[in-house]
Amino acid sequence: MFMGQYENSIDAKNRMIIPSKFREELGFQCVLTKGIDKCLYIYTMSEWETFAEKLKALPVSNENARKFVRHFNASAVRCEIDKQGRMTIPQMLRDYASIQKELVTIGIMNKIEIWSKDEWNEASDDNEMDPADVARNMEAYGI
Repeated sequence: MFMGQYENSIDAKNRMIIPSKFREELGFQCVLTKGIDKCLYIYTMSEWETFAEKLKALPVSNENARKFVRHFNASAVRCEIDKQGRMTIPQMLRDYASIQKELVTIGIMNKIEIWSKDEWNEASDDNEMDPADVARNMEAYGI
């Protein structure tokens, strides 16, 4: 399970270093794709297969379902993680997430989110909940 928040950056060859706490679970291959909220998602190969099966089950006759599948699948790339724990982020995905140099990498249970540090800082107010909202959501979600 992925958890925690880390700050890192990409190098001149557009590689990011995967935080060491995430490397063992990821292994040497993963899938990188567009996320939601202008971030990128990293999935383990097995988690991607589970997600892809759900995408495959969506009705091709439904326009919104087709757009949903395209959002994730058209931008998905299989990435190799080198022995130093680095992974290249393709240009189209860097553009989507507005990634220039500085990153915020966040463990979100079954996947990892990669954010441009600037985008994360802009969105951080939206990502924070006040304690009363946390308590209401815990109750609403049965946690």
